[in-house]
Amino acid sequence: MSPRASTSVSLDWNGSVAVVRLEGPHSKNALDLDCLHEFGEAISATSGARAVVLAAEGDSFSAGRDLKDDRMFGDPEALLMELFNPLIARIAGLRCPTFAAVQGAALGAGFGLAFACDIVVASDDALIGSPFAKLGGVPDCGFHLFVSARIGTRRTLELIYSGRLLSGSEAAEIGLVNRCVPRADLMTVTMDMAEAAARGPTAAFALSKSIIRKLEDQQVSLADVLRDEAVWASAALKTEDAKEGLAAFLERRAPVFQGR
Repeated sequence: MSPRASTSVSLDWNGSVAVVRLEGPHSKNALDLDCLHEFGEAISATSGARAVVLAAEGDSFSAGRDLKDDRMFGDPEALLMELFNPLIARIAGLRCPTFAAVQGAALGAGFGLAFACDIVVASDDALIGSPFAKLGGVPDCGFHLFVSARIGTRRTLELIYSGRLLSGSEAAEIGLVNRCVPRADLMTVTMDMAEAAARGPTAAFALSKSIIRKLEDQQVSLADVLRDEAVWASAALKTEDAKEGLAAFLERRAPVFQGR
Protein backbone atom coordinates (compact mmCIF):
# COMPACT_ATOMS: atom_id res chain seq x y z
CA MET A 1 0.00 0.00 0.00
CA SER A 2 1.37 3.38 -0.97
CA PRO A 3 1.57 6.26 1.51
CA ARG A 4 -1.24 8.79 1.90
CA ALA A 5 -2.00 10.96 -1.12
CA SER A 6 0.02 14.11 -1.57
CA THR A 7 -2.93 15.71 -3.37
CA SER A 8 -6.04 16.41 -1.34
CA VAL A 9 -9.33 17.99 -2.38
CA SER A 10 -11.20 20.87 -0.77
CA LEU A 11 -14.71 22.18 -1.28
CA ASP A 12 -15.50 25.84 -0.60
CA TRP A 13 -18.56 27.93 -1.25
CA ASN A 14 -18.83 31.46 -2.55
CA GLY A 15 -22.55 32.03 -2.23
CA SER A 16 -24.18 29.51 -4.55
CA VAL A 17 -20.92 28.77 -6.39
CA ALA A 18 -19.07 25.63 -5.27
CA VAL A 19 -15.28 25.59 -5.73
CA VAL A 20 -13.67 22.14 -5.85
CA ARG A 21 -9.93 22.53 -5.56
CA LEU A 22 -6.98 20.16 -5.96
CA GLU A 23 -4.41 20.80 -3.24
CA GLY A 24 -1.15 19.05 -4.04
CA PRO A 25 1.12 21.69 -5.54
CA HIS A 26 4.35 19.82 -4.75
CA SER A 27 3.19 16.86 -6.86
CA LYS A 28 1.70 19.02 -9.63
CA ASN A 29 -1.70 17.91 -8.30
CA ALA A 30 -1.12 14.36 -9.45
CA LEU A 31 -4.17 12.15 -9.03
CA ASP A 32 -3.87 9.05 -6.85
CA LEU A 33 -6.53 6.72 -5.53
CA ASP A 34 -7.33 8.71 -2.38
CA CYS A 35 -7.51 11.95 -4.34
CA LEU A 36 -9.96 10.46 -6.82
CA HIS A 37 -12.23 9.30 -4.00
CA GLU A 38 -12.07 12.73 -2.34
CA PHE A 39 -12.81 14.42 -5.63
CA GLY A 40 -15.86 12.24 -6.15
CA GLU A 41 -17.13 13.05 -2.66
CA ALA A 42 -16.64 16.75 -3.28
CA ILE A 43 -18.54 16.60 -6.56
CA SER A 44 -21.40 14.81 -4.80
CA ALA A 45 -21.49 17.58 -2.19
CA THR A 46 -22.08 20.24 -4.89
CA SER A 47 -25.62 19.04 -5.56
CA GLY A 48 -27.13 22.33 -4.35
CA ALA A 49 -24.78 24.58 -6.32
CA ARG A 50 -25.94 26.93 -9.05
CA ALA A 51 -22.45 26.79 -10.59
CA VAL A 52 -19.31 24.72 -9.97
CA VAL A 53 -15.68 25.75 -10.44
CA LEU A 54 -12.79 23.28 -10.62
CA ALA A 55 -9.45 24.79 -9.64
CA ALA A 56 -6.04 23.80 -8.32
CA GLU A 57 -3.30 25.11 -6.09
CA GLY A 58 0.25 25.69 -7.30
CA ASP A 59 1.78 25.95 -10.73
CA SER A 60 -0.17 23.13 -12.39
CA PHE A 61 -3.81 22.21 -12.69
CA SER A 62 -2.93 18.51 -12.75
CA ALA A 63 -0.18 16.50 -14.40
CA GLY A 64 -2.52 13.50 -14.45
CA ARG A 65 -2.27 10.10 -12.86
CA ASP A 66 0.08 9.79 -9.86
CA LEU A 67 2.68 7.30 -11.01
CA LYS A 68 4.13 7.14 -7.49
CA ASP A 69 1.00 5.43 -6.19
CA ASP A 70 1.35 1.70 -6.78
CA ARG A 71 -2.42 1.35 -6.55
CA MET A 72 -2.69 3.20 -9.85
CA PHE A 73 -1.08 0.34 -11.73
CA GLY A 74 -2.71 -2.84 -12.94
CA ASP A 75 -5.26 -3.45 -15.67
CA PRO A 76 -5.38 -0.12 -17.56
CA GLU A 77 -8.92 -0.72 -18.81
CA ALA A 78 -10.19 -1.49 -15.33
CA LEU A 79 -8.51 1.61 -13.88
CA LEU A 80 -10.17 3.82 -16.45
CA MET A 81 -13.56 2.15 -16.30
CA GLU A 82 -13.73 1.93 -12.51
CA LEU A 83 -11.87 5.04 -11.32
CA PHE A 84 -11.33 7.80 -13.83
CA ASN A 85 -14.23 7.49 -16.27
CA PRO A 86 -17.02 7.54 -13.68
CA LEU A 87 -15.61 10.71 -12.13
CA ILE A 88 -15.28 12.47 -15.47
CA ALA A 89 -18.80 11.39 -16.40
CA ARG A 90 -20.13 12.79 -13.13
CA ILE A 91 -18.52 16.17 -13.77
CA ALA A 92 -19.85 16.25 -17.33
CA GLY A 93 -23.28 15.23 -16.06
CA LEU A 94 -23.68 18.06 -13.54
CA ARG A 95 -26.81 20.03 -14.41
CA CYS A 96 -25.48 23.40 -13.32
CA PRO A 97 -22.93 25.45 -15.30
CA THR A 98 -19.38 24.22 -14.70
CA PHE A 99 -16.08 26.05 -15.12
CA ALA A 100 -12.44 24.98 -14.97
CA ALA A 101 -9.62 27.39 -14.09
CA VAL A 102 -6.51 25.88 -15.66
CA GLN A 103 -2.95 26.98 -15.01
CA GLY A 104 0.23 25.14 -15.92
CA ALA A 105 -0.01 21.51 -16.94
CA ALA A 106 -3.40 19.93 -17.62
CA LEU A 107 -2.44 16.52 -18.96
CA GLY A 108 -3.92 13.04 -19.13
CA ALA A 109 -6.55 12.57 -16.43
CA GLY A 110 -6.01 16.19 -15.38
CA PHE A 111 -7.02 17.25 -18.88
CA GLY A 112 -10.10 15.06 -18.59
CA LEU A 113 -11.22 16.63 -15.31
CA ALA A 114 -10.87 20.15 -16.68
CA PHE A 115 -12.47 19.52 -20.06
CA ALA A 116 -15.42 17.67 -18.59
CA CYS A 117 -16.50 21.19 -17.59
CA ASP A 118 -18.66 23.36 -19.82
CA ILE A 119 -16.25 26.30 -19.85
CA VAL A 120 -12.44 26.18 -19.62
CA VAL A 121 -10.50 29.32 -18.75
CA ALA A 122 -6.74 28.95 -19.14
CA SER A 123 -3.90 31.10 -17.89
CA ASP A 124 -1.22 32.26 -20.25
CA ASP A 125 1.22 29.76 -18.69
CA ALA A 126 -1.08 26.77 -19.24
CA LEU A 127 0.24 23.67 -21.00
CA ILE A 128 -2.60 21.67 -22.50
CA GLY A 129 -2.81 18.54 -24.62
CA SER A 130 -1.91 14.89 -24.82
CA PRO A 131 1.66 13.57 -24.68
CA PHE A 132 0.54 10.03 -25.51
CA ALA A 133 2.15 10.09 -28.96
CA LYS A 134 5.49 10.10 -27.20
CA LEU A 135 4.42 7.23 -24.94
CA GLY A 136 3.02 4.88 -27.54
CA GLY A 137 -0.43 5.15 -26.01
CA VAL A 138 -3.93 6.34 -26.84
CA PRO A 139 -5.36 9.44 -25.13
CA ASP A 140 -8.04 8.64 -22.58
CA CYS A 141 -10.37 10.33 -20.09
CA GLY A 142 -12.57 11.76 -22.80
CA PHE A 143 -9.80 13.43 -24.81
CA HIS A 144 -11.13 12.45 -28.24
CA LEU A 145 -14.64 13.75 -27.65
CA PHE A 146 -13.72 16.82 -25.62
CA VAL A 147 -11.17 18.01 -28.15
CA SER A 148 -12.97 17.12 -31.37
CA ALA A 149 -16.17 18.77 -30.11
CA ARG A 150 -14.20 21.99 -29.63
CA ILE A 151 -11.80 22.11 -32.56
CA GLY A 152 -12.92 19.45 -35.02
CA THR A 153 -11.53 16.12 -36.09
CA ARG A 154 -8.63 17.33 -38.24
CA ARG A 155 -7.05 19.50 -35.57
CA THR A 156 -7.72 16.81 -32.98
CA LEU A 157 -5.85 14.24 -35.04
CA GLU A 158 -3.02 16.72 -35.57
CA LEU A 159 -2.64 17.11 -31.79
CA ILE A 160 -2.77 13.35 -31.31
CA TYR A 161 -0.24 12.65 -34.05
CA SER A 162 2.19 15.35 -32.96
CA GLY A 163 1.82 15.05 -29.19
CA ARG A 164 2.31 18.81 -29.10
CA LEU A 165 1.22 20.65 -25.99
CA LEU A 166 -0.50 24.00 -26.41
CA SER A 167 -0.01 27.17 -24.42
CA GLY A 168 -3.07 28.87 -23.03
CA SER A 169 -3.00 31.48 -25.77
CA GLU A 170 -2.64 28.86 -28.53
CA ALA A 171 -5.49 26.84 -27.05
CA ALA A 172 -7.72 29.92 -26.96
CA GLU A 173 -6.78 30.90 -30.50
CA ILE A 174 -8.05 27.61 -31.94
CA GLY A 175 -11.06 27.39 -29.62
CA LEU A 176 -9.85 24.54 -27.42
CA VAL A 177 -10.39 26.72 -24.35
CA ASN A 178 -12.92 29.50 -23.99
CA ARG A 179 -10.55 32.19 -22.83
CA CYS A 180 -6.88 32.81 -22.01
CA VAL A 181 -6.06 35.31 -19.27
CA PRO A 182 -2.95 36.36 -17.33
CA ARG A 183 -2.13 33.95 -14.53
CA ALA A 184 -2.81 36.59 -11.88
CA ASP A 185 -6.36 37.06 -13.20
CA LEU A 186 -7.28 33.39 -13.65
CA MET A 187 -9.43 32.81 -10.57
CA THR A 188 -10.98 36.29 -10.66
CA VAL A 189 -12.11 35.89 -14.26
CA THR A 190 -13.33 32.32 -13.74
CA MET A 191 -15.24 33.18 -10.57
CA ASP A 192 -16.80 36.23 -12.24
CA MET A 193 -18.07 34.01 -15.04
CA ALA A 194 -19.36 31.38 -12.61
CA GLU A 195 -21.08 33.92 -10.39
CA ALA A 196 -22.75 35.55 -13.40
CA ALA A 197 -24.03 32.17 -14.54
CA ALA A 198 -25.22 31.36 -11.02
CA ARG A 199 -27.32 34.54 -11.01
CA GLY A 200 -28.93 33.49 -14.27
CA PRO A 201 -31.84 31.14 -15.06
CA THR A 202 -29.96 27.98 -14.16
CA ALA A 203 -33.02 25.78 -14.69
CA ALA A 204 -33.12 26.95 -18.32
CA PHE A 205 -29.34 26.57 -18.58
CA ALA A 206 -29.71 22.93 -17.46
CA LEU A 207 -32.18 22.30 -20.25
CA SER A 208 -29.88 23.84 -22.86
CA LYS A 209 -27.01 21.82 -21.46
CA SER A 210 -29.02 18.61 -21.82
CA ILE A 211 -29.69 19.45 -25.48
CA ILE A 212 -26.00 20.05 -26.12
CA ARG A 213 -25.08 16.77 -24.43
CA LYS A 214 -27.66 14.96 -26.55
CA LEU A 215 -26.20 16.47 -29.71
CA GLU A 216 -22.75 15.31 -28.67
CA ASP A 217 -24.04 11.84 -27.89
CA GLN A 218 -25.75 11.52 -31.27
CA GLN A 219 -22.67 12.02 -33.40
CA VAL A 220 -22.79 9.61 -36.31
CA SER A 221 -20.12 7.44 -37.85
CA LEU A 222 -18.52 7.95 -41.24
CA ALA A 223 -20.44 4.91 -42.50
CA ASP A 224 -23.72 6.51 -41.40
CA VAL A 225 -22.79 9.80 -43.08
CA LEU A 226 -21.89 8.08 -46.35
CA ARG A 227 -25.16 6.12 -46.29
CA ASP A 228 -27.21 9.24 -45.57
CA GLU A 229 -25.39 11.20 -48.26
CA ALA A 230 -26.22 8.52 -50.82
CA VAL A 231 -29.90 8.44 -49.81
CA TRP A 232 -30.43 12.20 -49.70
CA ALA A 233 -28.29 13.03 -52.72
CA SER A 234 -30.45 10.66 -54.72
CA ALA A 235 -33.61 12.25 -53.35
CA ALA A 236 -32.35 15.75 -54.10
CA LEU A 237 -31.83 14.91 -57.77
CA LYS A 238 -35.59 14.32 -58.06
CA THR A 239 -36.58 17.82 -56.94
CA GLU A 240 -37.72 20.68 -59.17
CA ASP A 241 -34.75 22.72 -57.97
CA ALA A 242 -32.36 20.06 -59.23
CA LYS A 243 -34.01 20.12 -62.64
CA GLU A 244 -33.77 23.92 -62.68
CA GLY A 245 -30.12 23.79 -61.64
CA LEU A 246 -29.26 21.41 -64.47
CA ALA A 247 -31.19 23.48 -67.00
CA ALA A 248 -29.53 26.70 -65.84
CA PHE A 249 -26.11 25.08 -66.13
CA LEU A 250 -26.78 23.93 -69.67
CA GLU A 251 -28.23 27.31 -70.61
CA ARG A 252 -25.39 29.21 -68.94
CA ARG A 253 -27.63 31.35 -66.75
CA ALA A 254 -28.20 31.86 -63.04
CA PRO A 255 -30.66 29.35 -61.57
CA VAL A 256 -33.91 30.47 -59.99
CA PHE A 257 -34.71 28.05 -57.18
CA GLN A 258 -38.17 27.65 -55.69
CA GLY A 259 -37.39 25.40 -52.74
CA ARG A 260 -39.28 22.40 -54.07
